[in-house]
Amino acid sequence: MGNTVRNLCLILGDQLNHDSLIWEDFDPALDEVLMIETVDESNQPPSNKQRTVLFISAMRHFSQELREKGFKVNYFTLRDRINSLNEGIDCVLATKTVSQIKMVLPGEKRVLDTLSLQIKGRQLSLQVLPDNHFMTEPGEFQHWLKDKKQPRMEYWYRYLRKKHNILINDFGKPEGEKWNFDASNRRPFGKKGPPTPGNHPDITPDNMTLEVIDEINTLIPDLPGSLNSFEWPVCRKQALSLLDSFISDRLPLFGDFQDAMWQQEPFLNHSWLSSSLNLKLLHPWEVIEAAIQAYKNGNAPLNAVEGFIRQILGWREYVRGLYWTYSQKWEQMNALEHHRDLPAFYWNGDTKMNCLRESISQVLEKGYGHHIQRLMVTGLFALLYGADPQQVHRWYLGMYVDAVAWVEVPNTLGMSQFADNGILASKPYIASGNYINRMSNYCEHCPYSPKVAHGENACPFTTLYWAFVADKQDILEGHPRLSMQVKHWYNKPEKERNEILKNREHLISTLSI
Repeated sequence: MGNTVRNLCLILGDQLNHDSLIWEDFDPALDEVLMIETVDESNQPPSNKQRTVLFISAMRHFSQELREKGFKVNYFTLRDRINSLNEGIDCVLATKTVSQIKMVLPGEKRVLDTLSLQIKGRQLSLQVLPDNHFMTEPGEFQHWLKDKKQPRMEYWYRYLRKKHNILINDFGKPEGEKWNFDASNRRPFGKKGPPTPGNHPDITPDNMTLEVIDEINTLIPDLPGSLNSFEWPVCRKQALSLLDSFISDRLPLFGDFQDAMWQQEPFLNHSWLSSSLNLKLLHPWEVIEAAIQAYKNGNAPLNAVEGFIRQILGWREYVRGLYWTYSQKWEQMNALEHHRDLPAFYWNGDTKMNCLRESISQVLEKGYGHHIQRLMVTGLFALLYGADPQQVHRWYLGMYVDAVAWVEVPNTLGMSQFADNGILASKPYIASGNYINRMSNYCEHCPYSPKVAHGENACPFTTLYWAFVADKQDILEGHPRLSMQVKHWYNKPEKERNEILKNREHLISTLSI
């Protein structure tokens, strides 16, 4: 082999699939692999220890699998103190003659731009391959978007359902005569609480993962989060075990209550598969097929199966399309002109608001929150409070184990913070504390009352909700449902309105909540 390499194949931490296009013409006699653990990627933004361990352990397991295939892997660990991907590439180029660097399209535009600039400066050829992990072809989303006045996920989802013949009956109609069973998937648990969650496989860290945990605690001890436990799949075998347990034990109960929340129950009957999908340990098609088979076998109801598939085929593919379509604009988006710093309790959970304390503590302990906790608790407070959406985005990118820019950026800046002025969602997702009270039991264990908007026991969500309605009425009046909230605001006595706004100013100035 010597020191001459035909293709140096750079594999990133979220590209751990053996069916990638990068392996199609890989010749172990001519080509080599490069994988780099960088301190830089763990600090920009600061990454939850759970997330950092997941990515690094999964990379090490994947590199071991490649070596078992006979591939030459150039691998830099954290102990090599490589600060960036560029520095790692330079280390290889210092000892080898490389004809071309190959990689699959990264999940973040920043990475693509930085690497492209550096490799061009080295007068090397860079080949960027499409990512065949997804269920759409390169440019397909942009082509679909051309004749649309406004992009909306529902129509993209229907397009993909038809294209892939997913839950389509023999007459070309959607199974169950409805495209979307979302209205059936919004039930709260009620006073009795959730049905018994399905079994979860015991994912015990192996020696390789334990070594990574030790390195993170030693080399990057100041990262946020905790490593008191670690339960995430770091290889395909573990991910498949998690998929099997979800399909058999939790999918049947997933649909009705997928929006509900409950004290001390971080996972309920959610799949917990998003990180395995986003690291590409699993392919979306195999996950969707497993859910469809459960429905055909009579083991899961249609509303659960459709709701789960919509998250993967609908939202996941949709936000990726939006990320790359508007890739030049996301970093500047702040349509609501929010500039407040994200409160410090987002990093430690130190707040009396029980819903936020529960949701944030769960993120710190597990690196996880389900979609309603992200949208209607942590995201909602940041929106109503007026936090800088770019700070909110960096928090979400760093704190959740499944966060990769292509999926996190549109969800945070668009769906959660409305910083995109309606590209992703037709309206800001806002609610008072009453929504959280209806969908959880958090408020039962909280000193604040969700029905009260001012005074000592006023729920900060409710106070900030009405203040938001007052401040943003020019935006809300353009939406039929939200315009009613503006009318409700003005139906309140002037004295009450003034008290709410006064309460808001005190809340923001002291953050003693």
